[in-house]
Amino acid sequence: MTPDAVDSPLPRLDILIVDDEPRIRSTLGMCLRDDGHRVEAVSNAREAERAADRGAFDVAFVDLRLPDGDGLDLIPALLERLPWLKVIVITAHASIESAVEAMRRGASDYLPKPFSTAEVRLAARKAAELRELEHRVSALEEERESGRPALLLDSRSPAMRRAVATAREVADTDATVLLRGETGTGKGVLARAIHDWSPRSTRPFGVAHCPSFPAELLESELFGHVKGAFTGAVRSNAGRVVRCDGGTLLLDEVGELPGPLQPKLLRFVQSREYERVGDPDTRRADVRILAASNRDLEAAVEDGRFREDLYYRLKVIEIELPPLRERREDILPLAEQFLRFYARKHGREATGFREEARERLMAHAWPGNVRELENVVERAAILCRSGEVGPAHLPLEDTERAVAGVGEDVTLAELEEEHIRRVVARAETLERAAQILGIDTTTLWRRRREYEI
Repeated sequence: MTPDAVDSPLPRLDILIVDDEPRIRSTLGMCLRDDGHRVEAVSNAREAERAADRGAFDVAFVDLRLPDGDGLDLIPALLERLPWLKVIVITAHASIESAVEAMRRGASDYLPKPFSTAEVRLAARKAAELRELEHRVSALEEERESGRPALLLDSRSPAMRRAVATAREVADTDATVLLRGETGTGKGVLARAIHDWSPRSTRPFGVAHCPSFPAELLESELFGHVKGAFTGAVRSNAGRVVRCDGGTLLLDEVGELPGPLQPKLLRFVQSREYERVGDPDTRRADVRILAASNRDLEAAVEDGRFREDLYYRLKVIEIELPPLRERREDILPLAEQFLRFYARKHGREATGFREEARERLMAHAWPGNVRELENVVERAAILCRSGEVGPAHLPLEDTERAVAGVGEDVTLAELEEEHIRRVVARAETLERAAQILGIDTTTLWRRRREYEI
């Protein structure tokens, strides 16, 4: 690509300019602002570090010679604060040695002075394209690793088809979406699909699993903190909203959000404004918020555990994902696709399911939903080295005996409690029990507390 070939529009970038010459700062800033980018210009390394602590930048143009230090030393300092940053070194003292050293320290490009505005635009474009490529590679690696997204969304169930159709319809908007459904129904997969179908698809997608963090640390995880903000804060943390700037952030199990953090999230959803922990400066981040919950949020609102105004802000669009027991027509197709995927992954030659195994899969209650089915089939793919999977490869006997031994007046919650009790008693560790159930350990811990197991 030549400088003259820079025609197609770029996404808006946040750009930091670090140069001690006012003329260079002015020229670079004017050129980049004319292209629609947001620009902050500073004259030395200390100001650059403070700027990186305050805000999230996509690209930095850094002069190698600064009044208070070497630009080469500034590169790793900036990357420690903003790991995704693309650093373009600019200097009048070009040499192969300095270029190699700059790249070794993390720079992505090298621009010798004097340079034209076309060369500046080209450097910004290359940096933006490199960020986009990294995002795409990351997304492809995630999809290849899991093998689940397209598989889970290709459903025969009318209820699931409606959920996917609604997600497609709202994907190209910035509307907040609340995904409802039991653990393991595919809320995270559908959230990722909404991002991938949206205009934000080339920007970051992040997930914050709310129950995974202590209440006092979740705010820092979302909005970031400055060095020294609390005991153990030995360096600044940008926060997930900054890492997802321009993209999408999924708040998983949002019903577990601590009360003191709820008004701060409400403010961010409304205005995209926030403050980092320990920093009074107000910041902005362009992030689309998706939320997921397997809890009864209406009951939480009634009980005063969840803010009503936040609840309505999050459910501008509400999508309900049905449990697997209500989309039984998907059980065998999903099982067959999971079997093919995991047989390839683990180097096995399992080819399908015997009729008895199919009957067992269809008879199971699947309290852990699709995630439980996936775990069961992965285990079967490993144990059945070749040929067809039989009943002995499916660890469902305890559940089937429990189902057979109960009357019609037993509730699903009671059945779930009994199933969890049996699996926990049988499994060697809680981690293994969670894997068998198709849920994470946090959810299992919560279920054990709820059922007093």
